[in-house]
Amino acid sequence: MSIVCNLLIIGVAYWDQKLHGPMYFFICIFSFLEICYTSVTMPRLLIDLLSNDKIIPIQFCVVQFYFLFVFGSTENFLLSSMAYDRYVAICNPLRYNSIMTHRACVFLVLGSWTGAFVSVFFLVLLISRLTFCQPAVINHFFCDLPPLLKLSCEDTFLEEIIVFLFACSIILTSLLLTIVSYVFILSTILKIPSTKGRKKAFSTCASHFSVVTILYGTVIFIYVRPSVSYPMNVNKVMAVFNTVVTPLLNPLIYCLRNKEVKEALRKVMNTRRSRIDGIAYYSKSIRL
Repeated sequence: MSIVCNLLIIGVAYWDQKLHGPMYFFICIFSFLEICYTSVTMPRLLIDLLSNDKIIPIQFCVVQFYFLFVFGSTENFLLSSMAYDRYVAICNPLRYNSIMTHRACVFLVLGSWTGAFVSVFFLVLLISRLTFCQPAVINHFFCDLPPLLKLSCEDTFLEEIIVFLFACSIILTSLLLTIVSYVFILSTILKIPSTKGRKKAFSTCASHFSVVTILYGTVIFIYVRPSVSYPMNVNKVMAVFNTVVTPLLNPLIYCLRNKEVKEALRKVMNTRRSRIDGIAYYSKSIRL
């Protein structure tokens, strides 16, 4: 369902010419990231559920951990870029097309990907140097960072501090940039004299604000903490929400809270219905 919903967002944005602006370019990239993020964990989880062999090689575990954090970090950076896009659209509407050019959008997306790949790579090097006790049973449904640190036979106090600082630098920095953008957005919206104008301006960033609230609420609870000694069961519940529920909710939020996306979906459905009716009518005429 998550893959289908996110692919639907990408397909509708590609099909409708009205959705070829910078905001929907970022939404398509974000939907692609959600597909990748879910695909890192869910196929392995389904294999474990359907088979009795739940052994995962340490190399595969590290690879899963790497891409999970790469896609997650890229989403954080991209949400900051999307907040900047909304800031320019609301605070500098006359200069929007000259600032948010296609080249600028591509630069922001590539910067998000590059920053995530490079920063997480050094974190993986740090974790891969640890020695793990045998038998190593991961108290999780994927290779997340807190359960991996618990399996180490060494003192992981330094690694915990580095991971905590890493999480703060990635998550909190991108969140801070997003908050700063929304402070300027809110101050601009409040200066709009008409109630209708304020509602219209706020509606353009309502979907993004909802996604930011859900995503950062879960990742901050899981990773931005001074210790990894919290109960794993609580982390697993939040991880299910972060890796399964959130990627499914995000495309629904963009569909339900965005008037342009709903109109584009309606056009797609009407076009498809017209084609089906035309084929049925043609087949009936042939039979007659």
